[in-house]
This record gives sequence, structure tokens and C-alpha cells, in this order.
Amino acid sequence: MNGWRGKVLRVDLTAGTAVDELLDLNTAKDYIGGRGLGIYYLNKEVDPKIDPLSPANIIVMATGPLTGTRTPTGARYMVMTKSPLTGAITCSNSGGKFPTELKRAGYDAIIFTGKSEAPVYLWVGDGKTEVRPAGHLWGKTTGETTDILLDETNTAAKVSCIGPAGENEVLFAAIMNDKHRAAGRSGVGAVMGSKNLKAVVVLGDGDVPLADPSGFKRLNAEFLATFKEATKDNPPPLRVHGTAVTVMATQNYGVLPTKNWQQGTFDDWEDIYGVTLTEKYLVKNSFCSSCPIGCGRRTKVTELGFEGEGEGPEYETVYAMGSNCMVNNLAAVTKANYLCNELGIDTITMGASIACAMELYELGKISEKELGRSLDWGDAEALVELTRQTGYREGFGDVLALGSYRMAEKYDCADLAMVSKKQEFPGYDPRGSQGMGLAYATSPIGGSHMRGDPAYFELLGVPTIVDPLEWKGKAELVKIWQDLFSVIDSAGVCVFYAVRYLTDGKLAISPSGILEFLNVTTGADYTLEELMKAGERVSTAERQFLVRAGFSRKDDSLPPRLTKEPLPDGAAKGSVCHLDEMLDEYYESRGWSQDGIPLEGKLRELGL
Repeated sequence: MNGWRGKVLRVDLTAGTAVDELLDLNTAKDYIGGRGLGIYYLNKEVDPKIDPLSPANIIVMATGPLTGTRTPTGARYMVMTKSPLTGAITCSNSGGKFPTELKRAGYDAIIFTGKSEAPVYLWVGDGKTEVRPAGHLWGKTTGETTDILLDETNTAAKVSCIGPAGENEVLFAAIMNDKHRAAGRSGVGAVMGSKNLKAVVVLGDGDVPLADPSGFKRLNAEFLATFKEATKDNPPPLRVHGTAVTVMATQNYGVLPTKNWQQGTFDDWEDIYGVTLTEKYLVKNSFCSSCPIGCGRRTKVTELGFEGEGEGPEYETVYAMGSNCMVNNLAAVTKANYLCNELGIDTITMGASIACAMELYELGKISEKELGRSLDWGDAEALVELTRQTGYREGFGDVLALGSYRMAEKYDCADLAMVSKKQEFPGYDPRGSQGMGLAYATSPIGGSHMRGDPAYFELLGVPTIVDPLEWKGKAELVKIWQDLFSVIDSAGVCVFYAVRYLTDGKLAISPSGILEFLNVTTGADYTLEELMKAGERVSTAERQFLVRAGFSRKDDSLPPRLTKEPLPDGAAKGSVCHLDEMLDEYYESRGWSQDGIPLEGKLRELGL
């Protein structure tokens, strides 16, 4: 096989064994890889009704055929399992160096089943696949764990691991690789912790075989030459200021979630802006494997009480922990981000849960006695301390560890949790970005922008601006966008690959470049129609799992604040999200019933 390595490593944690299996070529082509392989194995092997934290759940860590091939941004892997936060699936995506090393080690995926009696880690390298004891690592931060394991195995290896949050089954615990890169969303780290699996350490020793090496070399050179020409006078904003540069755009459109989504603008937005991060704390930008963009932020903070050094924060973190909590102290936001990386916590759910707690405190629903402190809007010290407490489930952190929905439900205020399917939203208010609202509600993992991000065409003009306040006609666009993101996630490239810098300096988003790279890599000879059909297959297979888990139209929802309370300020003032009106059109475009169930004809068409 080319592109695909043709092997899946199955690790039975109950028995402590690791066995190679062959990957079926037809399955690989139909589902592409990465996210596609993940849902293929979940549908095949998991009862959707199981307890996500039981031994019956599985974890699939899957690369794509372009992962590790030197395709621009070809350095992603997916972690797929049943989520303890939502009860739906996870599609938790990460880059860095670990995914490339896993692919170079010869595997398209690792499947973990069962549960170990005691903490363990998996070592793949030097011709071995071993499940090793990890009792000495339990309780260690992700950075400490990584350093110890590199000393134990090989300093050239790459590590993916959980921190104390995963061990303590915080429902939104992340899996961290290369210390600073997160498979962050939906509680994948909690599932790993429930299995007593502390880490995966891999060392590769081979390049990924290509179907057409000369064609790949030519295509790669053309892409990089175009990118270099388009950015020679103006480096990519993501390289210069990171994703937090987005703050200006969301503020200007009036969709920067503020004060637990009560507002769409933040008076102190410049204090948490990407340019401010660059000027105050940036040490240097950082790159994932084979990435020409370099959006990562290596930062250092020296302010008293918030000292630290690491990577981040990104846009979603500065929204969730900054404007959403009314915190204008970027040092505190950055420190809380470092803690999330060290403890293994999703920064979006963490910040959004604290923001929800701040509103509950303001309303008198949570007392100072419960919190052990006050919790006013903008309290930077509370942001940092509650993040730490959550990772260890200490004090009120034990409540925050449930996520905002379960916390708000505890105080009979579930409507104050800004979630879909119990997962917190990223930083784009759908009252001023209608397509985002539909994407949030219909995302297979709950509130997410990375399963299809209409902000590209509604706010950023990629490939062209589509009126963000117009809801009519958005359903078909969102459906296509979601299928495109399924292709991106399954191929093993970053979504930023799809933002293609053209020679005239304009941006465009298209699957066509991915199509050519997949064909010279795998020799699968996809047509554009076949590739988009594969993306639709993945999206629909994910919906099948959700339906069998009991999800339907009632779960494709947004909180009343977003559908009934007009934005009080900003460019989108007076707008609400027209979700119900968009859902009917969306289901029809997908070939689903009006209750959100894939119809038999569509399933046959997709081979499902």
C-alpha cells in the first residue's frame, strides 16, 4: 500500500497485549483515514449505548494517508471514542510531531480496548510493541511524563499522554502530545485515564511509501513556491500573530462571545488580541511537521503570580478565558493556558465553564462558601486557581470538572450553559454568524467549529464573503463545508492547508489540492466527486452512531440565549440565530428525515 501503511495496532489493555492487523485497502479508500477510520471502527465495534468510561469503550488513534508524507501541514491525527462529556463521538484532532512519528512507525491507527488493572504506557519502537508499567508516572504532569518517558525509551521518540485531569476523569480532559499540542475536545483524556493508559510513545524508522514519488515532489514544490510567492511581502498573519489575531475580526462583526455569551463585543478586546500577545509574550513561533505556516506560539510570562513558559494561547483560549470571563489580563489567560497543557485540559470547555460559574455566582446560585472565594466577572486570579483545582478535582474544581451543562443543571439553570449536545462552543456567536449556529447544532461531537467552520466564508471571506446574518440558503453551504472538513480530517492535514494562498494574494478554500496530493500519494485515483462522496460517507456514518446512541433532532439544538435573546450590541445587534428554519433545509440536503435520521436511500448510496 502507498500512503497508507497497511497496518493497525490493536492493544488489549486488559490482557496487556499488542497485535498487528492488516488494514483493508477498500476500507481505507472508502473512509480515507484519520477521522474516517475512527468512525468505521467505532460503528463496527462499539455499542453506542455503553458508558463511555467503561472498559467496553475503545480509543482509536488514527493518522491519514497524507500524515507524515511532507504534504504541507500533513501532520495530523485523530482520537476517536465515545465521549464522556456528550455521549456522542469524539473527533479530537492534533498536530505537532507525534502524528508523523506514529505514521513513520508503520501504523495507520492504534486501537485500544479493555482496561489495564494498573497504570501502563505503550512503547512502539526499536522493533518492539510493548505495554509497560506506568505507576511511576501516575500523578505527573504532561511535561514531566514526557521527559521521563524520553529518558526511559529514546530521546528521539515522540510522546502523547494524559495529565492529572485525565487520570481524575475530568469530563473534558485532553490528550497532549509533544507537551503543548492538544487532542483537546470532548474528554478523550478522561477515556484514556479510565483505561489506566498514561501514554503512547512512538519512534519511527521509515518514510511513508508514495505511489508517484516524482509527481509528489513536483506537486509539493509547486504548492510551496506559490505559497512563498504569495507571502514574500506579507507573511501569513497566522505566522506573525497566531490564531489570536482573529479577535479583531470577531469583535468587528460583533460575534466575540463576552460575559458568558450575554454580549458580542468586549471593550478590552485589544488586551487579549494576537498582536498584544506577540508584543508582550512571544518568544518565537513554532511549526508542526511539514508546515509552512507556523501558527504556534512559544511564549513566556514574567508577571508576578502568573509566571510561566510554554505554548499558546490560541484564539479559542483567549475568547473562552478572556472575553467570555471578562478577563482582560492576558498574563492570567496565558498562565491558565499553560496549566491546561500541563494538567491535560480542554481550554474551551474550561474557560466556558468558569464563565458560566461566574454568571451563576452573580445570580446568587453559587455561594462563596461553595467556591471558597468570590467569583466576580474579570477575576484573573480565580481563573487561574479554578483551572488548577479542576485538573485535580479539588474544591469547586470537582464541580467544574463536569463541564458547564452538568454544573448549571445542578443549580437548575441548564439554559445558562452555552453548549450543544453538552459541549461548549468555540468563539463565534451564531446570532451574528448564522451558518456557525447550524454547524454547532449539527456537529457530531457537539459544539465545535472544527467539524465544519462557516466562519471562513461568513467572517473571513474565504473564498468570498457570504452575508453572516442571512440564514436562507445556508444549509447547503454548511453541509458541503462539513463534508469538506471530513475529507481534511480523514486525509491527515490541518484545516489551514485548505486556506490556499494564491499568487494574487487572495485566499481560496478548496479540496482540489488535497485531491492531487492524495492521488500521487496513494495511487487511489480519486475523482473530486468520489472524494467529496467519501467525506459525506464519513459525516453520515458519524450520524449513524449518534442515532443508535439515541440522538435526534431534539439534540441538534442551541441554548435559548442564542435563538431567543437578540444580541444587545455590536454589528449584529438585534439578531438571533434562526436554527429551526435552517434545520429543515439541512436535513433535506443530507437525505435525512425531518427528525435527523439518515434515510435508507442515502445509506445505500453511500454504501452504509
